[in-house]
Amino acid sequence: MTSPRKEPSFRESVDLMFNHAVALMDLPPGLEEKIRVCNATYTVRFGVRLRGQIQTFTGYRSVHSEHMEPVKGGIRYSMGVNQDEVEALAALMTYKCAIVEAPFGGSKGGLRIDPREWDEHELELITRRFAYELAKRDLINPSQNVPAPDMGTGEREMAWIADQYRRMNTTDINSRACVTGKPVNAGGIQGRTEATGRGVQYALQEFFRHPEDVKAAGMSGTLDGKRVIVQGLGNVGYHAAKFLSEEDGCKVVGIIERDGGLWDDDGLNVEEIRNWIAKHGGVDGYSSGKYVKDGAKFLEEECDILVPAAMEGVINLENAERVKAPLIIEAANGPVTAGADEILRKKGTVIIPDMYANAGGVTVSYFEWVKNLSHIRFGRMGRRQEEARHQLIVSELERLDSHLGDAWVMSPDFKKKYLRGAGELELVRSGLDDTMRTAYQQIREVWHSRDDVQDLRTAAYLVAIEKVAASYRALGL
Repeated sequence: MTSPRKEPSFRESVDLMFNHAVALMDLPPGLEEKIRVCNATYTVRFGVRLRGQIQTFTGYRSVHSEHMEPVKGGIRYSMGVNQDEVEALAALMTYKCAIVEAPFGGSKGGLRIDPREWDEHELELITRRFAYELAKRDLINPSQNVPAPDMGTGEREMAWIADQYRRMNTTDINSRACVTGKPVNAGGIQGRTEATGRGVQYALQEFFRHPEDVKAAGMSGTLDGKRVIVQGLGNVGYHAAKFLSEEDGCKVVGIIERDGGLWDDDGLNVEEIRNWIAKHGGVDGYSSGKYVKDGAKFLEEECDILVPAAMEGVINLENAERVKAPLIIEAANGPVTAGADEILRKKGTVIIPDMYANAGGVTVSYFEWVKNLSHIRFGRMGRRQEEARHQLIVSELERLDSHLGDAWVMSPDFKKKYLRGAGELELVRSGLDDTMRTAYQQIREVWHSRDDVQDLRTAAYLVAIEKVAASYRALGL
């Protein structure tokens, strides 16, 4: 009798997938090991006086690779935070930045805390003390280590961290660049909040531009009409579901949240459900669609595209065999374990991997970092000049229009749309779209050109590892 397979941990899954890819490369053993291991992980334990007594918190900041600096990666607040998780996430950040050619090494941070247990003022005190502990060790620094939001954190926490760093470094003119994901009025950039979900949309759009790839997933046509299941309606899942349903014609038939799942064959209203969750804390009680307590069962329902957008390891050895979606896009970090990945590959499921699919966040974080260092918003210098140049063409068209009469008439909204110069949001979306297209094309080239590469994840690892290795060689290693 064979014993059941042991489910690898998140850290082990990342290592297994790395090993699978690097075995197909010809790297010197020393360089291979240098890319694999985390350079350093710092554990900080600090106390904050709250509710009449000192509360002690444990936080981590892991630096995986400094082949480029600063290193980049989010800070998450969760009771599940531990050293192995943070190191695995830092490794993924290294590969993610390499794939989208953001000039950063990989890092990640976490604080073992349930943010729902503390009020806003308490969270601010905790966040500022955590930021102080990291900043005094140069683990927050515009030129060395630049955090961002992650699960359990957002614009608010990033604004607190940036302000804490500025208070500690009053003469640093680039202090706002110490962290990304800030509110726009505190040095942030338009489009950052939606960036990871928008990146998921752009990744799927690019996938569906290649009929050969769509056919590999057993599908045809475009995104229009495709049935989608989204697991996790947080920031990433919400924006991905919203854009896919409102702009690409997808039908979101299933939504999975922590307290259950909703199903409607005719499509769910993503915006209404998001508002319901914000008010009631979950999907239970929502008036439309079928509700089930065990929402995870919807991971196994028939659909065209499955979007796991919450926690790691939700598709694993226990349920992978029953997953029916022909296409999975990993909007979260590590939602498919290494064991499940193998099962799904053998079934013919196409997986668009996390290190590419959810790289929209770090891409727009890069734009924000550049904006903070340049001290000028995108579009400020060129927008009106662009509009003036377009006005020359419109004026000439209007002159022709007056001569030709009804024989030639401009579309009603043409002038308004054409004259509008690109502002910061349009430029951010353009840059993100270009990044996601270019990165996917590099990955699919490896996927289709090598007989020993059977899936997009292996191809993505090969692209990322080769870029990191090239950086280390340039440094003389």
